[in-house]
Amino acid sequence: MTFILLYLALGAFAGFVAGLFGVGGGLTLVPFMFMIFTAQGIPHEHVMHLALGTSMANITLTSISSMRAHHAHGAVRWDIVRAMAPGLVLGTFAGSQLAGFVPTRPLTAVFVVIVYYAAAQMILDFKPKAHRQLPGPAGLFGVGGAIGVVSSLVAAGGGFLSIPFMLFCNVLMHNAVGTSAALGFPIALAGALGFIVAGWHDAGLPAGSLGYIYLPAFAAIVSMSILVAPFGARLAHRLPVKRLKRAFGGFLALLATKMLWSLLA
Repeated sequence: MTFILLYLALGAFAGFVAGLFGVGGGLTLVPFMFMIFTAQGIPHEHVMHLALGTSMANITLTSISSMRAHHAHGAVRWDIVRAMAPGLVLGTFAGSQLAGFVPTRPLTAVFVVIVYYAAAQMILDFKPKAHRQLPGPAGLFGVGGAIGVVSSLVAAGGGFLSIPFMLFCNVLMHNAVGTSAALGFPIALAGALGFIVAGWHDAGLPAGSLGYIYLPAFAAIVSMSILVAPFGARLAHRLPVKRLKRAFGGFLALLATKMLWSLLA
């Protein structure tokens, strides 16, 4: 019961973050699941893979809820979503297969480095100035593939990469956030399927696992994430998101440091 309550609270927090900042919530989910799975006594060699896979599964539903809320505000550029989705799907699926072959320690180290980057981006409020227009279909496909690969290694919706890219290509900020929320769905769907396939024949996974998705945690987290994500999306148009994003960036840096400490210990 204690762990279920922790998962419910984590789902509420991750859903709020996903709606507010247009990210998938994986950057928040994975560090906490890493700690909770470790406390549950799940074998160490499976902890990181299960955290990534379960996070991806959660984002499949959270992103739909967040996407609908941003679409209601007219903030989603569907032309960008259609052009990038094929590359995102291929890149994320390939990345999840790669992650399945990487042991927990180096996979955790890669995750920590990327989270530090995302945290610095938020703390410094990095917003690249527009230097060009969006590339053509082939360019958006390639960018989607690259974002998908990186997103699969951190089980995130890719907002920390897709939003700066769109700002660089002269997309308005509120459109970049809303479109990022929509892009999270193909990333999460391909990633969840990829982690299921990658862990399908892995021995020693805890009961209730579907590949690298731990179903008890997924059910508890997603039930709260879906409820809270629209609330975060609505507040994104009212709250001082800039200040909140800096505070959240500092929080992410602390989580990454905790994971790094656990890794070194």
